[in-house]
Amino acid sequence: MGRKRAKGGGFDVPGWAWLVPCALVPVVLLNVGISWLGETSVSPLSFRFLDAKADALRAYAEHRPACLLEGHPELEPLITAAERRHRLPPGLLRALVQVESETRVHRISPAGAMGPGQLMPGTAEMLGVEDPFDPAPAVDASARYLAEQLRRFGDVRLAVAAYNAGPGAVDGRVPRNGETEHYVPKVLAAWKHTRPSAPPAAVAKRSPGTKTVARATAKPAPVTKPVARTKQAAPARAKPPASTSANTRSKPAVVEPARRG
Repeated sequence: MGRKRAKGGGFDVPGWAWLVPCALVPVVLLNVGISWLGETSVSPLSFRFLDAKADALRAYAEHRPACLLEGHPELEPLITAAERRHRLPPGLLRALVQVESETRVHRISPAGAMGPGQLMPGTAEMLGVEDPFDPAPAVDASARYLAEQLRRFGDVRLAVAAYNAGPGAVDGRVPRNGETEHYVPKVLAAWKHTRPSAPPAAVAKRSPGTKTVARATAKPAPVTKPVARTKQAAPARAKPPASTSANTRSKPAVVEPARRG
């Protein structure tokens, strides 16, 4: 009674088996919508994060009409201003946004994270972001969240790991969950390119072939002028004492005989 016979076959299909395709259709449509509208790649038969993905599609549907009419501001100035406002290391938020969304405002991840900073629906609600696809509040919220993790852990690696996996998953080290241990090196590698270079005056220069390093900021050694030497007069030679010539001999004294009276 609860079975149906398949046409052209000699086997019976249970009645509940026909519910399986009906249950799969919404899942497939949800994943296809995330993949197409969210500019991401997700399996049509993925059953993970269904609630988050449904919330992301709902937020996208509410955001898109106004976006088509008004457009979006440029992302780079928003990121730079958010880094300064929340005192983040220069270039760190920019590197994080590049890894998270490749600077795509409407990206939705396979887990349902939204916007340029890929905020999960619960995180966006906690940070007071009504529209995660609006760049200005979304970027500011990502900067606030990252700055909070940096103050909490005092280390860039752990702060980036907490942004990805949540602060509860970071216990003094980067969690190994199959994603975060690869995510952190990507952000740090991107930060090397987004970090502003040091000014030339502060960079130490090393001349080739020498072992000493001369800093550009060091003060040059004072130049001392050589002291002109005065020409001293040659010491006067002592005159030899007056003497008779060596060739002359002294004549003997002549004694005259006494005259006799």
